[in-house]
Amino acid sequence: MSTPEHDIPDDTPDLDAMLAGLALAKTGQGAGQVPASEQRCGLVAIVGRPNVGKSTLMNALVGQKVSITSKKAQTTRHRITGIRTDGDSQFVFIDTPGFQTRHTVKGTAALNRNLNKTVQSTLSDVDVVLFLVEAGRFGPDDAKVLALMPKDKPVFLVANKLDAVKQRSDLLPWLQQMQTHHAFAEFVPLSAHKLDDVRRLAGIVRPYLPQQAWWYDEEALTDRTDRFLASEIIREKLFRLTGDELPYTSTVVIDTYTEEPSDRPEGRALLRIAASIVVERDSHKGMVIGDKGDRLKRIGTEARTELERLLDTKVFLEIWVKVRSGWADDEARLRTYGYE
Repeated sequence: MSTPEHDIPDDTPDLDAMLAGLALAKTGQGAGQVPASEQRCGLVAIVGRPNVGKSTLMNALVGQKVSITSKKAQTTRHRITGIRTDGDSQFVFIDTPGFQTRHTVKGTAALNRNLNKTVQSTLSDVDVVLFLVEAGRFGPDDAKVLALMPKDKPVFLVANKLDAVKQRSDLLPWLQQMQTHHAFAEFVPLSAHKLDDVRRLAGIVRPYLPQQAWWYDEEALTDRTDRFLASEIIREKLFRLTGDELPYTSTVVIDTYTEEPSDRPEGRALLRIAASIVVERDSHKGMVIGDKGDRLKRIGTEARTELERLLDTKVFLEIWVKVRSGWADDEARLRTYGYE
């Protein structure tokens, strides 16, 4: 079976331009003009090894940030839903955690087993799978994820980070080799940072969506709550500002989340959030707090600023750092911290 190959695109606008110009990426009729009998809707999983660009692609497809990103591997820890309604079609994208190939490592076994269960359960539910790899690369960790692919559902080979490939001609022998690993339904080379690439991918996915009524309102972007978004944004800033200094075993818990109405008709409501960053050791706590509290203050400032932009409301944010040894290998505590 040959794999359909779609043209490699020319240079197009970057991700910032894409998110700012979301309306350009959506064409066609609105919900009121599309009869339910003519609508398409389906689940599309985005799957791959850690740090291959799944969350970046998800945000680009949706047109707004719904899944956090950082250079730290294993940033995504939950099943994140992102919704794109375009013309007669509603795409329900599922961003999954990177599949953990070292899930027996002492101290993180329970967490990693949880992440892998999320990936595997997602694959049993969806209509289409986007198997994301770096263009021109296929390593042992990619192979372990590919082994999970369902045999009865269309799987796309999505070659991300195309802009990093120096010789496009090198992709042909790589693609021929990839075809020996799996009977991919489609091959889509792209850069998740480019508007036309992402729009092209959505167009290729569309015919694979079942013909059925939409599940969400036309304006919906995710099924996650603002409270969940707040914990994820804080965790993103934590990872970005600590880099490799802070170990993988850290998380964020929202302790209180309350909204106070404005006393002026034209004023925005005030959102009060108290959150805890949970780390394994006292030394990790020092890493998060930083010299004279500077790093923790910066985490809070950047998280608050982004939340105010995303939620369009004033935010008062307090963050504490707590030490809870062994949490990542404790099934009961994982449930307490919101892991499914």
